[in-house]
Amino acid sequence: MPGSKVHVTTTINGENVEFLAEPRQSLLEVLRDTVQLTGSKEGCNDGNCGACTVDMDGRIVDSCLVLGVEAEGASINTVEGIANPDGLHPLQQAFLENAALQCGICTPGFLVASKALLEKEPNPSEERIRMWLAGNLCRCTGYDKIVKAVIDAAQQMAS
Repeated sequence: MPGSKVHVTTTINGENVEFLAEPRQSLLEVLRDTVQLTGSKEGCNDGNCGACTVDMDGRIVDSCLVLGVEAEGASINTVEGIANPDGLHPLQQAFLENAALQCGICTPGFLVASKALLEKEPNPSEERIRMWLAGNLCRCTGYDKIVKAVIDAAQQMAS
């Protein structure tokens, strides 16, 4: 039946969430338009830029390439879930201190992907960071400040 919606129950940033999604809607559309979490950005809408990166069940994915209905039973973490009530995550603070952002479109995806890397590898090399973040594109910063921010955050988190 055209226009019919599917009931989805999922966990987003540690909270139980329910929503209705059309079978064709991407997770990005659902996050932004239905759940009102607008931190994930639509950069390319075809999986090339990483601006919409979220952590889904422990894997980073481009939310523009995942259907909203696929969130059923999943655990999703978005950029909105990185900070805590006490303040910014060390990674967010490092991005600010290293001027690792300009226009901000790519920043949410870089933060989510970088956090996933640091959770898997607390002390990655510069080469590993660059390889891990290869799926995230930035047209403003040239990447060096982003890589420096991830290195600084890793050092801060280790101490």
